[in-house]
Amino acid sequence: MTVGRDNLLMADGPGNRHANEILLIEDSVALSTLLTQRLEEETGAAVTRCGSMAAARGKLQERSFMLALSGLNLPDAPNGEILNLLDEAGVATIVFTARFDVNAREKYAEKKIIDYIVKDGSRTVDTVVNTVRRFCTNNAYRILVVDDVRTARSGLTDILNRQNFQVLEAHSGRQALEILAGDDTIELVITDYHMPDMDGYELTRRIRETRGSEEIRIIGVSSSSDRLLSASFLKAGASDFIYRPFVPEELQCRIDNNIETLTQLKHLRRLAERDHLTGLANRRHFFDRMRNLGADALSGSIALLDIDHFKNVNDSYGHDVGDRVLVTLATVMEKMCAAGRHIPARLGGEEFAIFLNKADAFQSHSFCEELRRAIEEANVPTGNSKISVTVSIGVVEIEPGETFSNQMNAADQLLYLAKANGRNRVYSSLTLPEAMRSAAPSV
Repeated sequence: MTVGRDNLLMADGPGNRHANEILLIEDSVALSTLLTQRLEEETGAAVTRCGSMAAARGKLQERSFMLALSGLNLPDAPNGEILNLLDEAGVATIVFTARFDVNAREKYAEKKIIDYIVKDGSRTVDTVVNTVRRFCTNNAYRILVVDDVRTARSGLTDILNRQNFQVLEAHSGRQALEILAGDDTIELVITDYHMPDMDGYELTRRIRETRGSEEIRIIGVSSSSDRLLSASFLKAGASDFIYRPFVPEELQCRIDNNIETLTQLKHLRRLAERDHLTGLANRRHFFDRMRNLGADALSGSIALLDIDHFKNVNDSYGHDVGDRVLVTLATVMEKMCAAGRHIPARLGGEEFAIFLNKADAFQSHSFCEELRRAIEEANVPTGNSKISVTVSIGVVEIEPGETFSNQMNAADQLLYLAKANGRNRVYSSLTLPEAMRSAAPSV
């Protein structure tokens, strides 16, 4: 189906299934029970079990499934007939089998199964669970396939769709760059080398001018006999390279390895950018993000929040309750900030900040008043009772051309005035005259 651009295709594949349910077909009660428990605990999917092909046929007639896991030899289907049933039903399938040989592999390839897993004792369950988890999470990744030959694109797209990825197609290097310029959610590019307008080497080099390997992975493919081509691709910034004709399992493993690398990098980035307790942006990430926007690009307001008498909470109820207060406040902030695409952060201790996107002085003051009331009304459980806290807020509309540091200082001064004049209130440019008249000498 066409998606917003001429000749840009996004294939309908397994990623568009709606059911979050797995059909498990295995005649071993012990293995079936163990797999069901692990899969439901670690993937969140519901598992329907059956021990024969006849039972599987009945389940398939009742409803659709996201995925099927099946043994190859069943009591009423000793020669792999279950694969025909699952193929006819159009269910994505993972097979686990006691043995593996060339004939079995050809049968798997013919039925276009997702993967096959050889039973090898204690590792079998872990391998199955990891494969299913990977299939379930693949749908979060968008992959761009770039090749000027339609059949070559279709072959790759078919493999990727079976693996539950979101797949886009481009028929030239130039079109690939246009797609990438308008879609920063694409995280993997698979590109052929020989293309008429721009070869894969040049495409890789151009992509790397704007996006690093921690943002997007690139796999080069080619049917060339030039064994130095892989080195050229890697030197241009590719993450991997594979020669055609490739073995599907090898391609799948290389894709999985690059996706796993992206997943790990995302996790590390989150650890570096997020406050470990509340999950909000931490001080460094908030400051970096604001400064990277630049003074001219900042449009909106900045608010600083401080929990009133937070030391008393820790002293009276303990730090565990203090942590619950911080998490509760962060939850309220996130919920309120989401609608306006504002950016909340924990700067440290009991101090928080919000970048109020495109909010003027009146809008930001109104938002902060609503936030102050919501925090005051939120209850934090402390054993048999509940407590509530209040916050003081200083908010300033961003002045064009003013530095971020100066904006933060202005918000900090207003926060000081809010605390000095009784706490549990919002001070902004709208209240500044009154604040200047009544500011107390100390906090």
